[in-house]
Formats: sequence, C-alpha cells, structure tokens
Amino acid sequence: MNSCLGRTAPSARRPVACRRLRVYEREGSSALIRRHPPFIKGRRVATVEKVSGAEAGRRPRADAARNRARLLDAAKAVFAAKGADASLEAIARAAGVGIGTLYRHFPTRDALIEAVYRNETDQLGEAARRLAAELPPLPALRAWMLAFVDYMATKQGMTDLLNAMPAGPGQLYAASGAVMREAMVALIGRAVAAGEMRFDGDPFDLLRALGGVAGLGRDDDGGPAARAMVDILIAGLRAP
Repeated sequence: MNSCLGRTAPSARRPVACRRLRVYEREGSSALIRRHPPFIKGRRVATVEKVSGAEAGRRPRADAARNRARLLDAAKAVFAAKGADASLEAIARAAGVGIGTLYRHFPTRDALIEAVYRNETDQLGEAARRLAAELPPLPALRAWMLAFVDYMATKQGMTDLLNAMPAGPGQLYAASGAVMREAMVALIGRAVAAGEMRFDGDPFDLLRALGGVAGLGRDDDGGPAARAMVDILIAGLRAP
C-alpha cells in the first residue's frame, strides 16, 4: 500500500515526499494532483499532473476542427485546379497535414468531395443571414448574389467529380437548391418590404440568371464583369 495514503502513528513522521503531496479537489471536476518532491542527488523529480477530462479533450477537438477546415479549403483549391486528376496526397500536402489525418476525417474520396460541396452550400446559407444582419436590404442582396456567383464557379469546377460519384449528385443538388431558395426568398422579401425593389417572380429564375453570370468566368482582379452583370440585374429589379 502507498505509504503516503496509509495511517501512521501520531508520533510517526511521513516521508518528505508524502508531506509535499497536495490534493486539490474542485467541485464538478476530477482531482488535480501535484507532487513536488525534494531534490534527489542534484535532480528534481518531474511534476505529475492529472487534469480533468474536459480540459484534456479540449485541445484535440480544437485541433481536429482546424485540420478539417484546412482540408476542406485545400480540397476546394486543388479540385478547382486539377479536377478529376487531383490526388488526396496533394490535398493533404496543401492542407499541411498527413494523409492519415485526411482519411480520419474523410474515409473516401467521395466523402471529401461531398463534404467540400456541402461546406460551400452551408457557407452561402450562413452568408445570407449574416449579410441581412449587417447591411441594408438591397446591398445585402447584391453582396449575396456575388457570393452565389463564386459558389457557382466552384460547383462548375466540381461537376465532373460530383457526377462520378456512385450515388450521383441528385440529393446534394436538391439539398443545396433548398438552401439557395430559402436565402433568395428571405433577401428578396426583405428588399421588397423595404420598398427598395419589386419582384413577383420565381426566385429560381433569378438564380438561373446568376448561374449564367458565373458561366462568363471571372478574371484575376476580382471579377468586374461579374459585378457589372449583377449590377444590371439589381438595376432591373430596383423599385422606381
């Protein structure tokens, strides 16, 4: 039995190392044990520390989330540049992680392709809510339309990859279409309610027009052609 934990006679003195064992107990967490024994032959015994489960798990979870985000960003860029020729090893290198880390997050190539596409869709849906909170109605709609053009450019670059998936992209397209419609209806409705624009058509008609804008291609200095086409669409929708 550990001599530090056993009972001793009142007159007996515990070893120095035992006298320096302190146990701090905090409500709702595991014990934190720090042992600070004396120097032994010119060297000190290393400190031993036991931390709570919540503290121990916090860093791995944060690291995993960062690695996943880096992999998605890298995959988007590599897929856009290489298309079907993109290798998972190249994506892992671009993300600055090992191939094992990639496979822990995305067990198959198709899982990564689907995750990239869903991530782009989720970001566009979140952008609609953020822009509505930060900008007046018509500027918010314009900013989101430009973001949608970028999204369509990414989607077009991944078309071959999505079509090559065994299950096909049908369910992904249906889910993303629902997100796009919801965002467009909310942004248009806000602008109409504010008297800044008129619109009584199908939001998908406007999305199709934006898809055509994305098909024009974007140049390296920020896409003035795309901005000009979006502004033409906005001008046609603006209330007199």
